Amino acid sequence: MSKSLLGYKGSKPVLASVAVLTLIQTISIILQAKWLAESISALFAGHSLEQITTPVILFLFAFLIRILSGLFQQKIAYRFAETTSAAIRGQLMEQLFNLGPRFARIEGTGNLVTLVREGIGQFRTYLEIIIPRMIATGITPWLVLLFIFTQDVLSGLILLITMPILIAFMILIGYAARKQTEKQWHSYRILSNHFVDSLRGLETLKVLGRSKSHVKTIEDVSDRYRRATMKTLRVAFLSSFALDFFTMLSVASVAVSLGLRLIEGDMTLLTGLTVLILAPEYFLPIRMVGADYHATLNGKEAGAAIDKIIGTKPDQDNCSELSESYSWTGNSELMIQKLRVQHDQASKASLDQINLCLTGNKKVGIVGESGAGKSTLIDVLAGFLRPVDGEFILEGHMLNSLTCETWQKQTTYIPQHPYIFAGSLAENIRFYTPGASDEDVENAVEAAGLSPLVAKLPNGLHERIGNGGRPLSGGQEQRVALARAFLSNRPIILLDEPTAHLDIETEYELKKTMLPLFEGKLVCLATHRLHWMLEMDVIVVLDQGKVVEVGTHQELVAKQGFYYELLATQQEVL
Repeated sequence: MSKSLLGYKGSKPVLASVAVLTLIQTISIILQAKWLAESISALFAGHSLEQITTPVILFLFAFLIRILSGLFQQKIAYRFAETTSAAIRGQLMEQLFNLGPRFARIEGTGNLVTLVREGIGQFRTYLEIIIPRMIATGITPWLVLLFIFTQDVLSGLILLITMPILIAFMILIGYAARKQTEKQWHSYRILSNHFVDSLRGLETLKVLGRSKSHVKTIEDVSDRYRRATMKTLRVAFLSSFALDFFTMLSVASVAVSLGLRLIEGDMTLLTGLTVLILAPEYFLPIRMVGADYHATLNGKEAGAAIDKIIGTKPDQDNCSELSESYSWTGNSELMIQKLRVQHDQASKASLDQINLCLTGNKKVGIVGESGAGKSTLIDVLAGFLRPVDGEFILEGHMLNSLTCETWQKQTTYIPQHPYIFAGSLAENIRFYTPGASDEDVENAVEAAGLSPLVAKLPNGLHERIGNGGRPLSGGQEQRVALARAFLSNRPIILLDEPTAHLDIETEYELKKTMLPLFEGKLVCLATHRLHWMLEMDVIVVLDQGKVVEVGTHQELVAKQGFYYELLATQQEVL
């Protein structure tokens, strides 16, 4: 049982309650064995059924107490597991939101989706099973052993000696099972990410005529997961057989010892029966833990992965000097000095020694070749990524990054592929402003050019889109993102290749819609489509993580430097 279990809300009262019920259950097990042995001994001695009525009734009463205490344990554990898993899901979703899309890209969308949808359920099962099992393992065998010692010291010694052997064997098998489960979990993560990526790229694969050849790749990944699962199942079946085998040998050793002494007259039948009935109960909690170990191992691994994500400290700055009501205006200024971003020590810096000044409500174009650092700079400006070096000066306040909530509330982020979640069209548009009125949503729909789409939908704004709903084209998804931006009316808009996956006709249609949205706002647009630069007030040219040129379109063309070469490469009008 993980130590982190004690950190969950309400865990200590639950553990105490289950411990008390386990104690009651153990006492009932002992009394049940005692009264059952008395009844059988009396019948063997020739007593009539009427004479053994009292021990039989007491046995049935103890049996009932045992069943009821077990049911209450399960009920308490189930409620705790349900409540805790729901709270964990909320914490995980909030943490993923705080960590931002870059973290999702690093971890893999498929992995995170699987963790939220299936991992939480597996973790709930783990909590529900592990609490009663581990507490029973810590209480029941030792109380039963203590009672057996009061009845027969030799049987107690046999049981005491065989228990460590059984536990040691469980540990060895547990390590092997854990190793196989980790491989299975790793294969499952790869399969999840691969499946989601394949779905996203299915249309592209069809266009390129590669969809059929991609089947072989999916088969290979699925086969790796199948082999890992089968290895895990083999270890699980082997461990269950081994536990039952060693338990049977231990009980048989006790039974042989008792039988020999009964034949020699060194023991009474009542004592022998009592010990023999209790011997399997002594091993039962350990056997149950072993049997459930494999069923809960995935849940334990999922819980560790969830705890790791929740324990990841989001990049947050102390923005106490900035007022919570702070808002970017036409007179605002953001100074970026010696900015450096490096994802790990072995890799080259994505951004290096970046110095920029963003002022007022200007439209800033960010261009460069693929890998120049455009998306990384947008992630830094959006507060999704903390630089390893550099500083920001916002309204005279020195900040190490822009990851604070005060800044993020100023920004609207429009990526290349906006996320459309399962829900109505109106709910998707209300992403940044969930309390917006229907009238405001309709105005945003009109401004984003979604009115023709809404008119065709049977349920209008209440039509379900996203997963399980009506599919949208790439251009329609971008218009939903624009409607979110219109509705939120935040003063800063950050766009990361928003039209890179669209055909040129759709892009120019969206451009007419987007330009009015840019008015009166600070806009940072990262793109490789250079026709946008004619609309920009300032152009920042990146090359290999460094700023090589800054200026207007006319200035950079006249300079005939790196920007001029980019234009020539794309055969744009100079």
